[in-house]
Amino acid sequence: QVHVVESGGGLVQPGGSLRLSCAASGSIVSIGHRRWYRQAPGKHRELVATLSSGGITTYADSVKGRFTISRDNAKNTMYLQMNILKPEDTAVYYCNVDSLSSTDWGSYWGQGTQVTVSS
Repeated sequence: QVHVVESGGGLVQPGGSLRLSCAASGSIVSIGHRRWYRQAPGKHRELVATLSSGGITTYADSVKGRFTISRDNAKNTMYLQMNILKPEDTAVYYCNVDSLSSTDWGSYWGQGTQVTVSS
């Protein structure tokens, strides 16, 4: 079994920064693709950023140039550095990790962390 936990959300003023973390633990043999999603009230869940197993990053147009996805393989942790935050970035942010456990590949989700951008 693999567990994924996000942290780092909170309240920030427009123009501010936050760094989200996503830690994976459990029976991990290998980690594949990693993703950050977000869901604002009344909206569908949106893919924000992807970090492939080979290190290639992709971003939603709405966050390009402001958000950076990265990882620390030694800690099985990934990050989302969010700069120049806007009120429209307000959402619950979820991480999603593809992981090979002792039995099979699976796609694992965290519980989400709230990000609120407001003055």
